[in-house]
Amino acid sequence: MPGPAIRFRNVNVSLGGHSILSDVSFDVAAGEVHCIVGPNGGGKTTLVRALLGQAPFDGKIELEGVANPVIGYAPQSLDLDRTLPFTVLDVLAVMNQRRPAFLGRSTVGMAEQDAMLRRVGLEKKSKRLFGFLSGGERQRLLFAQALLPRPDLLIMDESTSNMDDEGARLVEKMVGEASDAGTTVLWVNHDLEQVCRVARTATAVSRRILSHGAPRTTLAVRSFSEQRA
Repeated sequence: MPGPAIRFRNVNVSLGGHSILSDVSFDVAAGEVHCIVGPNGGGKTTLVRALLGQAPFDGKIELEGVANPVIGYAPQSLDLDRTLPFTVLDVLAVMNQRRPAFLGRSTVGMAEQDAMLRRVGLEKKSKRLFGFLSGGERQRLLFAQALLPRPDLLIMDESTSNMDDEGARLVEKMVGEASDAGTTVLWVNHDLEQVCRVARTATAVSRRILSHGAPRTTLAVRSFSEQRA
């Protein structure tokens, strides 16, 4: 069964009296990979936060087709004090179980967590402190936790921005597999070549909708090119 479709309708976000997003409306089809692109400060992450209920907004954001969907979220970074003695396994525990991490990992889902670390290439670093991971390794871990358990909707924010080519290609492959299995993927992405490889549709946002449609058509719109200059 495919994940939910997403409907954004006349979404407006203002912070401190300043307009961040204005009259944003577009659809994401169920089970597809959709990328949100645009210049820094254009409101891409704010739109994701509105979807997650982390930012107040006017308008409507609706998920259709799946009752109580499982949502996985891979942020660009994790606001965690790197001096804390949290290992890779501890971070997975914090983000994927109700039992407090200082009591150790729950046996429920332990095998799935270990398997996911193998898939993202971190099985040999499971006991390494989170603060000692490279930027790309931290992003691999944040991506891994977003897939536990298998989400109906996967939301990603610049998830390969610090990865090497090998890591980025691995994420692309896993995103494709998730989509093939029915997961809807919404990916904020600055890598336009990657967008053209992975996305079925894309939306260019800079406080408002600049363009929407097939990736190469969307990214070729002159107004978007001028915004990136």
